[in-house]
Amino acid sequence: MTFQITVEPSGRTFTANPGEAILAAGIRQGIGLPYGCKDGACGSCKCRKLSGSVVHGPHQSKALSPEEEAAGLVLTCCATPTSDVVLESKQVTEAGAFPIKKLPVRVTSLHKASDDVMIVKLQLPASDTFQYHAGQYVEFLLRDGSRRSYSMATAPHLQAEAPGMELHIRHMPGGKFTDHVFGGMKEKEILRIEGPYGSFYLREDSDKPMILLASGTGFAPIKALIQHMRFKNIQRPAVLYWGGRRPADLYEDAWVRAQCAEMPNLRYVPVVSDALPEDGWSGRTGFVHLAVLQDFPDLSGHQVYACGAPIVVESAQRDYIAAGLPPEEFFADSFTSEKDKLAA
Repeated sequence: MTFQITVEPSGRTFTANPGEAILAAGIRQGIGLPYGCKDGACGSCKCRKLSGSVVHGPHQSKALSPEEEAAGLVLTCCATPTSDVVLESKQVTEAGAFPIKKLPVRVTSLHKASDDVMIVKLQLPASDTFQYHAGQYVEFLLRDGSRRSYSMATAPHLQAEAPGMELHIRHMPGGKFTDHVFGGMKEKEILRIEGPYGSFYLREDSDKPMILLASGTGFAPIKALIQHMRFKNIQRPAVLYWGGRRPADLYEDAWVRAQCAEMPNLRYVPVVSDALPEDGWSGRTGFVHLAVLQDFPDLSGHQVYACGAPIVVESAQRDYIAAGLPPEEFFADSFTSEKDKLAA
């Protein structure tokens, strides 16, 4: 017995097997429901249940509170249907999503961009086409069966030059994977990835001006979006707000400024929260998501693409909607660490 899942207002339908999470069933059948961590930790997949019944697996209350669940909201990543279900999600992607593949990759270079950020470049097999949207992510498949997710900082059109991708990996001391990246990883090492994943990518059917919000290595998927915008000659006005604790955290500041020189519709506002006197910082200070509101107190006519630490993404979503941003115009990729996923 299977259950039918209908997504409104698009009218897209798919089936879920008994015990199968709605999100997993949708991905399996090419239905691009929004999602982020897939572990009940970030809330990116939250949507409204219009009818039917589900049972939720383990999840964090910050992703879905008991009050939200009582009001009919569900987390599709951990909600399994017990009847036919109708959901409301205005972010469902078009039919024919790119296939999810498992591929071997070879490390071609390691560049320490700051004290705790490594830029890792990977070579993809030339014999196997890997398709994805700028802004999506891949998962490393580790030998013990665990996974680690990282956004691609490379737009897909660059695959034509050389099949590969760039990832920006922040060191999490004690982290199973990042300790290796910053310790024993060598060029030519072979790893395995799976992807593409994620519903974070540019909605090209809109002409609204865009706010691109990044904290730390949340810049990685934003970099891919900027590359894609330049390649497609997208003329929509866009402002990138990139935040870090100190200026060194804005590890590709020069690259961004070079893009702005070539893209008249792109502006850049770097924001630093904890500059020291020796940094000589004279730019914007404070929390990066608040800098947006200082410049755009009314966001009702914008789209927002936000990436980075969960606290930044969650604060931005809350405050921007309060400033008039339509909820369906907020697109996010929350960089949820394993520590975040295990938090109570």
